[in-house]
Amino acid sequence: NGFKCHCMSESHQRQLLLASENPQQFMDYFSEEFRNDFLELLRRRFGTKRVHNNIVYNEYISHREHIHMNATQWETLTDFTKWLGREGLCKVDETPKGWYIQYIDRDPETIRRQQEQERKKKQDLDDEEKTAKFIEQQVRRGLEGKELEKPVYTELNRENEEEKVTFNLNKGASTSIAASSKTSSVLGPNALKMVEGTVKRKETTHSSGQSKEKKKKSALDEIMELEEEKKRTSRRDYWLQPEIIVKIVTKKLGEKYHKKKAVVKEVLDKYTAVVKMIDSGDKLKLDQTHLETVIPAPGIAVL
Repeated sequence: NGFKCHCMSESHQRQLLLASENPQQFMDYFSEEFRNDFLELLRRRFGTKRVHNNIVYNEYISHREHIHMNATQWETLTDFTKWLGREGLCKVDETPKGWYIQYIDRDPETIRRQQEQERKKKQDLDDEEKTAKFIEQQVRRGLEGKELEKPVYTELNRENEEEKVTFNLNKGASTSIAASSKTSSVLGPNALKMVEGTVKRKETTHSSGQSKEKKKKSALDEIMELEEEKKRTSRRDYWLQPEIIVKIVTKKLGEKYHKKKAVVKEVLDKYTAVVKMIDSGDKLKLDQTHLETVIPAPGIAVL
């Protein structure tokens, strides 16, 4: 058959002679090729996800041109997995279902991006600590020199046990005036008016207390406003850029322009663009909400 003819061919016999002269060199070469191809597939296909080693190996041997493991220094896939863990190329762990591997990305760009994220996270924590210290200082400054007033409880005593409390319900202007003058002359001041005056005084005191409390919270409110302003400034919801290709999605301009492509020629106030139709060359001024981005064709430059 074909395989037997290949094994008996002159080129194959010559390769066997070369391999028999220096077998370690050929094994090292095939081992390096197998390792590089396996790690490249693991990095490109699965990234830094934790995955079963058999899944990666089955996908690797599915390629037509691959290095067989019996040509390498590793006898089994388990030996190769353990070797990856010892060399620090992957994180490996054994489970009842088998060995799992996780690629360790040592790319300089990836490391730089991770360091940038950690630095940003640390900066956010420092900002939160500064804000907490500032609030604590404001609270401490507001409490300096002030002692907490303890409430004094007094007993309710009536000066005259025989005095009757009369409630006057106003049914009219004339009767209320007469009744109030008569009652005030007989029993003194009206009890309802006394209660009303007391309630008004309490409301005045409560409102003044609320104004003081608002003054105390002004520092905290200022910090919250600064945080909201920081979030608003960092938020970006506009995407229009000159020389990008967009599609018109509004139907207000008619079927002539609906779903047609155009090129952004000028951007006005970040949300309005002057576009030029690709097919007709017409120029239109449209809002960002009436446009959508398109996927560029292969070979087209992107921003």
